[in-house]
Amino acid sequence: MTTTTRTRIVTAFAALAIVAGLIATALSRGGAAGPARPGAPSHSLQASSPPAAPATPVTPVTDVTGLRWVSNQGYLLPESAQAGPHEVSGGLASGFADTPLGALAAMINIAARTAWEFGPAVFQPTIEYQVTGPYASEMLSLDQDAYGNGTGQAGGPYARITGYQWAGYTPSDATADLAEEGPVDGVTVYAAIQIQAQWLNGDWRVVAPPGGDWANSATEIGSLNGYLSFPGQEG
Repeated sequence: MTTTTRTRIVTAFAALAIVAGLIATALSRGGAAGPARPGAPSHSLQASSPPAAPATPVTPVTDVTGLRWVSNQGYLLPESAQAGPHEVSGGLASGFADTPLGALAAMINIAARTAWEFGPAVFQPTIEYQVTGPYASEMLSLDQDAYGNGTGQAGGPYARITGYQWAGYTPSDATADLAEEGPVDGVTVYAAIQIQAQWLNGDWRVVAPPGGDWANSATEIGSLNGYLSFPGQEG
């Protein structure tokens, strides 16, 4: 897979996508947690603090049939009455359950909103309040540059998240590989993006990928074999 194609697949996730997941452009997109501001998700206002000592990671059995997939600017994002997000306002989403399903829903919803295609009113507060890790500020800078250079150039066709594999889960730290598929030059391609989330100050936050670019967390896969599927995306 060429670098350009790989980036297009990943960008597909990050505006989703991963993500979360977007095949809109070859441009990509984070910010360290900052002080509260009006309009920020109420579950994400406090500065991040180190998580408690982690438990032994497990591979949880996760019932994803309760997820409802909602179209947001052309991307299918999951919602659940039990898992969240429980607060959706101004394009932002927060308030996820401290459960495996809540972690998956948070990974996809938060990672998707880190994409520059959602615009600074969404990607900036998402990164500032719901992304953590040493590369968060780089993610925000990438988004700002991409938005300035690419406004009006985004557009379908878009990738969609179709499956997942757990890399490890505890109530304070979760990592999963999210599989996505989408068209590139008329051919359906598949990629997996690894996303880590941490439970901080009462909600899940996504850890920014290396360099703040989701392309650095992506891997080409030949098929969806081995991934547990997300049903209910027919719409």
